[in-house]
Amino acid sequence: MHIPFDNSYATLPEGFYTRLQPTSVASPKLLAFNENLAAELGISGADPKLVARVFGGNEIPQGAAPLAQLYSGHQFGNYNPQLGDGRAILLGEVIDTNGLRRDIQLKGSGRTPYSRGGDGRAWVGPVLREYVVSEAMHALGVPTTRALAAVRTGEDIARETMLPGAVLTRVASSHLRVGSFQVFAHRGQIDDVRTLTDYAIARHAPEADGPLGLLQHVCDRQADLIAAWMSFGFIHGVMNTDNCTISGETIDYGPCAFMDDFHMGRVFSSIDQQGRYAFGNQPNIAVWNMAQFATALIQQIEDKDAAVEAATAIIHAMPARIEVAWARRFAAKIGIRTPRDGDVDLVQRLLDLMQKDGADFTNSFRALGTDAARDQFTDRAAYDAWATAHADRIADEPDPAGVMRAANPAVIPRNHRIEQMIEAAVAGDMAPFERLMAALATPFEQTDAELAKPPAPSEIVAATFCGT
Repeated sequence: MHIPFDNSYATLPEGFYTRLQPTSVASPKLLAFNENLAAELGISGADPKLVARVFGGNEIPQGAAPLAQLYSGHQFGNYNPQLGDGRAILLGEVIDTNGLRRDIQLKGSGRTPYSRGGDGRAWVGPVLREYVVSEAMHALGVPTTRALAAVRTGEDIARETMLPGAVLTRVASSHLRVGSFQVFAHRGQIDDVRTLTDYAIARHAPEADGPLGLLQHVCDRQADLIAAWMSFGFIHGVMNTDNCTISGETIDYGPCAFMDDFHMGRVFSSIDQQGRYAFGNQPNIAVWNMAQFATALIQQIEDKDAAVEAATAIIHAMPARIEVAWARRFAAKIGIRTPRDGDVDLVQRLLDLMQKDGADFTNSFRALGTDAARDQFTDRAAYDAWATAHADRIADEPDPAGVMRAANPAVIPRNHRIEQMIEAAVAGDMAPFERLMAALATPFEQTDAELAKPPAPSEIVAATFCGT
């Protein structure tokens, strides 16, 4: 196999990471391989057995520079001074066919110095969940890490019970996180903060003017990302600062979920007992995370008073930035290309009706403009009043139906379908996985009506788990 590695993170000071090899596994077997992404990365000679050995961690390809990255982070608001890649190994980086630098990382590849007593492994369920959901997000046009390969290890690992092990190969613009900066700022290693800032600017924001320019760049990316998540009913579930990327990509699909029936306070993550990362609270958390990023970045600026003032202004402007991105996304969902005064109120009226009636988020938006939309609501009179106002508003819009079709998917990776897919895969049946992947590759087309249906009462998944 040829992987055209061009590694840059490995040239940073050794205190940024630990060099080590992934732990080999007993019997690597390929579950899934993203051939289109492999071609984009310039990977060739991908024989399935060799793919399984390489992306299972048993064979290190030429040019790789395996390492585990150091970072820290706030977890549910509490600072943990040292986290790091506890079950992941960065194999290296490539310059893809579009000229973009991208990481290739193994997840579930064994213990590292940052494992904190964990086994460093993953099981089939979370690996395939991340594979499906990250690729679905990509097809929806949401910035995200990608899935290159899933490999079954031939070993069982201990969670609540013994479960089949697996390794995910993840691709990202980088794995730099807010926590990557926090660890050095917290330790007072200001030269390292400065080194990492220069590296991040060169890699992600060459137009940025110093630390404050980087802060503005990342805030803008995060604002757009949160609006995109919410427009598809996505709940990340664990928005800790170590899961918040500098690139503005969605990362770490642990207890994530897409809503069925709409509710602003919806929580699925089994570990989010207080609803910190509930659907409607995601904008607030994004701003909070960026405030932590600002706190780390300004440590390197000599004029602290001026730095605090400038950073505070950037952070205080972020809620409005999210609102603008949110309004643009949700206006498109009701057929409006360019929102104007009153459109947010029109959207909010619909969301209030959906929440009151328990309407399905995805299917309600997808059906707008058809009789099927009315069927999503129990208070038909209230919906009819809204629909009349909506029809009046879009009467002079160019191609509102086309705008809605492009903004409202027909199919999302629903929780119950993912659980059914995982159960089948554990038993050796990958057909549900393949069916999901085929439908989710073109989410704005109705190619599999069965997968668009919300769960029956007996199929509802009330909680999701990170799998660590």
